[in-house]
Formats: sequence, C-alpha cells, structure tokens
Amino acid sequence: MTKLKLAFYWAASCGGCDVAVLDINEKILDVAALADIYLWPIAMDFKYKDVQALDDGFIDVCFYNGAVRNTEQREIAELLRQKSKVMVAFGSCACFGGIPGLANLYGPQEILDRVYQETPSTVNPERVRPETNWKVKEGRLTLPGFFSAVYPLSDIVQVEYYVPGCPPPVDLILRAVQAIATGKLPPPGTVFGSDKTVCDTCPRKKEEKKVKGFKRPHEVIPEAEKCLLEQGLICLGPATRGGCGARCIEANMPCRGCFGPTDRVLDQGAKMTAALGGMISSRNETEVRAALATIVDPAGTFYRFTLSTSLLKGRVRPVEKGCPPGGIVAGS
Repeated sequence: MTKLKLAFYWAASCGGCDVAVLDINEKILDVAALADIYLWPIAMDFKYKDVQALDDGFIDVCFYNGAVRNTEQREIAELLRQKSKVMVAFGSCACFGGIPGLANLYGPQEILDRVYQETPSTVNPERVRPETNWKVKEGRLTLPGFFSAVYPLSDIVQVEYYVPGCPPPVDLILRAVQAIATGKLPPPGTVFGSDKTVCDTCPRKKEEKKVKGFKRPHEVIPEAEKCLLEQGLICLGPATRGGCGARCIEANMPCRGCFGPTDRVLDQGAKMTAALGGMISSRNETEVRAALATIVDPAGTFYRFTLSTSLLKGRVRPVEKGCPPGGIVAGS
C-alpha cells in the first residue's frame, strides 16, 4: 500500500492544535502506518528548503493550524498550498481567525505599543520596537512583516476542508484521518462537525425562562441539569456548530463558540445577540440597558473565535499592493 504524504504546520496560534494530534495517543501508530510526514516543525527538524524541493502536489494532505498574522505565515501557506493536493484548516484559528483575530479590534501601532511599552512588566524607556531589517556586525537580521489584520487561512489560499475546535477534539481528528485514509472524503468546503448546534444536542433542561441579567462563570456555580443560559450564563450553544461532544457543558461550563457557526448562520455573534435579546425578561428600556450592561466584553464574548470571518471583521484598514485585504505595517 502506498503511504499517504502528510504535512502539519503551526502559524498564529497557541500550539494546542499540534498537541491535540498527539492526544490521539496509541492511534498515532496507526497514522504512522498509513502516512509519512514531510513537515511537522513541532515534532521533527524540517527546513523550509525541504518543502521547497518537493514537487508541486507531492503532499497529499496538509493540516495548517493557526491564523495568518505575518508575511512568513502567508508565504508558508502559499508554499504548502502549492505542494499539497488537499489543504485542511485545522483548528479554530485557521478556520475563523480564532482568538488571535480579536486583535483586529486594534490597529497595529496600538498592539506594538501595548506589547513593547504599556504592559505592567515592561521596562523599555528607549521605546525599542522590532524591525523587519536590522544590520549587526555579523550581517543583517530580518523578521517577518507584521500584517495590520489577522486572517483565516481561506483568506490567503484555497482550503478544501475545515476541522474546527480549540483544539479539535480527538474523535474529530480521527474522523478526518479515517476519511483521508479510506479516500471517502466529503465534498470540498465541508466543515467536519455536526449540522446541528450545540444547543440542539445539549441534554440540559430548557424551560424558556427569562433572565434579568448575565453572570460570568466565576461568579456562580450553576445547576448541573438546567440550561446555562436560563441561569444567566452566556452559553454560545444556540449559535455554535455541534460535533464537539459538548465537553465544556459536560464540565458545567458554558460553550465559548470554538466550533464557529453552522452553515445556516452568517454571523455567529449576530445570531447569539438575537438569542440573548429574546431572553431578557423586561421590555422597559432602562431595565434592558441594565441587563445588557452586565455583559462584560461583548466582542470578546460573541466573537471570541470568529471575528475575522464575521460581518464586522474588525477595524477597516487600507489595502496595500501585494497583501491580503487589510494591508501590512509600513516598512515591512
């Protein structure tokens, strides 16, 4: 049997998706039996030149995790697209921009000021900033250019399949690997998961009760069998694709939306806003405003994983030649 040729890459993300691959435990031996890995920087010593030397389309499937934040990540996404027959957006950051996508609420200069100047632990009186090109006695040092926005993988290259999750659960990874191994792949554009929402499959009791306000998870110990929304906890189950096994809800924690919206939902945050609006018990404007004021960080709550693919997307930024919509920081 001819073994599959796989590649894994880690872009703008926390690395949890790479670790999730190892979470399949002993089944990693099954993967090793059916596939050879030609790029996996977290696990093996590969160089970009090794990938560049491969024939176009040589890699059967590339699992690309992480959003695209800088020029290096864009260049590698384009390189791996060229070398791969099938491109998989692996994890919420690659699928939707993920938590890094919340940076789209701020301009690049604000981000650099915060990181290199304003954090409580930073001492930088000279206001030193990273430069994309810097001469030292040994030669010239370079860094990737910093985009002015965070992009999901599909904004940069064509993507055949999406495996959501932060990180993707083991059973979903195995389902994707099995589909690849058997050649029984779904139509291109498919998101691995359920067509139903988390709320549709949640076993908790729903009584359509109204609420006067909302609480944060650390403020209350919720009842184990009652709908979390009806207890005033913002659970994104009504606006989130199922297929995760409702693991957060099983642990008595609200859904945070990492599987993104179903195919029937255009904007996850807008869908969730509408769901919450119908739950507020009062129709008095003052009381409604008071209830809404109890929602801390609405953007980070409703668009925690999907701001980059939402209708909002973040701030409007200039488009520069040769860059994705949003441009790149000047000088890079």
